[in-house]
Amino acid sequence: MTHYEIPRPIDGDVVELILNDHRLFEALLRDLRDATADRETAREALSNVLIAHGEAEEEKVYNQLKSKRAITAHEAEHGEEEHAEGNEALLALLECKGTDTQKFDDAVEALAKALNHHIGEEEQTILNPAREDVSEQVRQDLGVAWATRRNELLDEGAGSITNVRKIVARAHKEGLLPADEEEDE
Repeated sequence: MTHYEIPRPIDGDVVELILNDHRLFEALLRDLRDATADRETAREALSNVLIAHGEAEEEKVYNQLKSKRAITAHEAEHGEEEHAEGNEALLALLECKGTDTQKFDDAVEALAKALNHHIGEEEQTILNPAREDVSEQVRQDLGVAWATRRNELLDEGAGSITNVRKIVARAHKEGLLPADEEEDE
């Protein structure tokens, strides 16, 4: 069994910390596609870090970047919508019984598509303005706040299927995901 070491920074420039997690997501997705990898462990690691990462961004980063006028309310809300879409795709992956099925492979690709789209957009429309329009000190302060919250969420097992279900249900209730979608899968 493979063990994935999820880095647990405690400080740093929030932009760099977020980018480091984005690269970790990409590495974990590669392992999820690899039939010879420990896919179950990769799935668990990705679920934990993805949920902790996104929740910490929404709680500690997006509002601060809005208040510093680095991003608009629309950009922050769009980022939250994309987190919700990724979380819904993650839930479908977590609900797959085995890791050696076509359903699992399809769920990995659906998650990869949502995640890669979000990563590209976030790096361009949120992280670039944060680099350009927010002082180094604010980025450091945000780095501490984000890393602290992310680590708390990791400690709480944020990526459990029960918690991911709650987060996806909340996103539907808040209108971040369509409420009328059939839940028949």
